[in-house]
Amino acid sequence: MSQTDEYRFQVNLGGMIDILANHLYSSPRVFIREILQNATDAITARKELRKTEAESRSLKEDNTLEDTASESNDYEGKVIVELSGAGDQQVLMIQDNGIGLSEEDIHRFLSIIGQSSKKGADLLTSETSFIGRFGIGLLSCFMVSDEIVVLTRSVKEGISMEWRGKPDGTYTIRRLETELPIGTQIYLRCKPGSEFYYEPAQVKDSLFYYGALLPYPVLLSVDGETKQVNLPSTSWMQDPEQLRSRRGEVLDLGYRLMGERFSDFIPLRTASGRTGGIAFILPRSVNLNSKRLHRVYLKHMLVSDKAENVLPEWAFFIKSLIWTDELQPTASREYFYENEQLDAVRSELGTCIRQELLRMAEYEPDRLQHWIRLHELSMKALAVEDDEFLRIMHRWFSFESTFGRRELSELIREAGGRPLHYTATVDEYRQITHVAAAQSMLVINGGYIYDSEILDKLHWIDATLQTERLSPEDVSLSFTGLTQEEHTKYYDVLRVMDAALQPMRCRAELKRFEPASLPVLYTISQDALTLRSMEHTVEETTSLFSNVLDSLKAGVQQNAGYSTLYFNLSNPVVARIFEATDTQMITAATEMMYVNALMMGHYPMNRSELGLMNRSVLHFINWGLGNGQNT
Repeated sequence: MSQTDEYRFQVNLGGMIDILANHLYSSPRVFIREILQNATDAITARKELRKTEAESRSLKEDNTLEDTASESNDYEGKVIVELSGAGDQQVLMIQDNGIGLSEEDIHRFLSIIGQSSKKGADLLTSETSFIGRFGIGLLSCFMVSDEIVVLTRSVKEGISMEWRGKPDGTYTIRRLETELPIGTQIYLRCKPGSEFYYEPAQVKDSLFYYGALLPYPVLLSVDGETKQVNLPSTSWMQDPEQLRSRRGEVLDLGYRLMGERFSDFIPLRTASGRTGGIAFILPRSVNLNSKRLHRVYLKHMLVSDKAENVLPEWAFFIKSLIWTDELQPTASREYFYENEQLDAVRSELGTCIRQELLRMAEYEPDRLQHWIRLHELSMKALAVEDDEFLRIMHRWFSFESTFGRRELSELIREAGGRPLHYTATVDEYRQITHVAAAQSMLVINGGYIYDSEILDKLHWIDATLQTERLSPEDVSLSFTGLTQEEHTKYYDVLRVMDAALQPMRCRAELKRFEPASLPVLYTISQDALTLRSMEHTVEETTSLFSNVLDSLKAGVQQNAGYSTLYFNLSNPVVARIFEATDTQMITAATEMMYVNALMMGHYPMNRSELGLMNRSVLHFINWGLGNGQNT
């Protein structure tokens, strides 16, 4: 039997620290966030300790719950950031009055990479009131300093300690003779090349960027002057419904934190109350594919100002400010894990937006109409997903029609109880719009995104609203036919036209229809249209893919049928063609009309049709130059 030897991995601590400090985070400025986070967690831990101790004493002394709450709330956390020195001699000191670290804590939490004082049974799924979970945040300081000095005194032990760490993985610990205040002080000396991150303006901006919503004072001291950097604590963070009565304050907050001037917003809150925020409605129309960037705070600390996945995709007209204590951050704490918890929060926040829009529909229709006009595409996206939303909102949606662009409520009135006719594609609408408009026929263009889906669903939300899809073939049914005498008179010309169109799998029909200015109308079945698309793709693609398409074409071609080119006898040009006797001229005119109809219908032309266009144009030029009397 062979012997199996067991070994331990060898870890290069210096290399590990370099990877974590220089490659995990998006920017060196993130060290400010990591230090603030540690301070926040230390303050939270001290508050929880005081609360536990107060509750324990209340059980022994029979105090009331109010006395216990008062005793646990008389402690106020704070963070002081102080800058001193100049150039590469600059020193940044960050001090908090949190719980502090004992000697045992230092060995466990500062000296073991990946060890965190906030760990539960499961690092990722356990509930915790702390932000940090991974025990690697302090390492980010090595991006801007070659040494980290931590002075601390634990509220439990009372002994003052010093810890010094270096990026090569070595550290020292010693007890201090002096008695430090309870809490922690971190000292960072500027690393060559990192002077920018020690500039007072940069430190101030970073403190505000990450810690604007921290619920305790964050103070910056420079040249003996101390000022609070973060915003004053606000009660509406716990109750977003208060936002409605503080409109000016909320809009100003949106400008300060997100850099945009908003004019309206929607309060956000999940049923548990653990996630809330402000959904600012963008004051400008945005592209459907634009990034949905939101600003998210985890336990009052900024996690990301580019979060894309905290609201439903249809809410792209919203830029939100969100605070939460239930979502799970990644190791870099710049994103959230895509899990069931995030799915639930995203769904609930989407419901908040939906319900507010429904509330506007009932109580503030003018306000709603304004936002629909600006963000109609997003509203339609929501309506396609939500029948109840569609039922309330559909009458304000606008559609292009042969009667102009109108709101659906107006189009329903114009229809006068008759079904609403619509086309499924923009190209179909373009083909028939002139004919339908000339006959005072109401047709809606359903070819734009979401429009046909909405129109098709209307009868599900209101049985009195009937819709019918209309195709160019349907419009042709309203054309005026020819008399028997005209059939006989033009029979020979139609045979020449049919022969000219045969190579394009098209047949000629002669009708009368309005407007008289439209000479021809091209119609095509869905199967024939599919065949056209395949043929066009074959010409544009590689030979290998062409062979695949050719085999598919064979199956479609059997059922494709012919397209139809309707000639309008009411049009003077067409009438003149049908009076002609020269077969070559009729053929050239038919080919020219065919190509013209394709261009009017926005159909892509294949090579043979492009050649047909050039040949027919050249034919008429030569005809005019060489034998003008026959034209």
